[in-house]
Amino acid sequence: MDPSQVIIRPVVSEKTFVLAETGKYTFRVHDRAHKTQIRQAVEELFDVKVVEVRTASVKSKPKRRGNIAGRTRRWKKAIVQVREGDTIPIFQGLEGSE
Repeated sequence: MDPSQVIIRPVVSEKTFVLAETGKYTFRVHDRAHKTQIRQAVEELFDVKVVEVRTASVKSKPKRRGNIAGRTRRWKKAIVQVREGDTIPIFQGLEGSE
């Protein structure tokens, strides 16, 4: 699997910005990607050294719009810890914009 297919997009939330200050970055990843593929993709795309990868499956939630009921998609997220001193630039500069 190509690294650009493994990493879909960064997860942007208050919790992820707090984690980013400690060197842990959160990404939405392909459902079938495993930890080794995620590690290799992050190291190749962002030129950093990955120390640890943690994954979690996010369950779908029920949603309603009027009389129509449905569910959101389930997805997989990865929390990637990089070596001390390394940073991922897409999370820089976003902390100050409130």
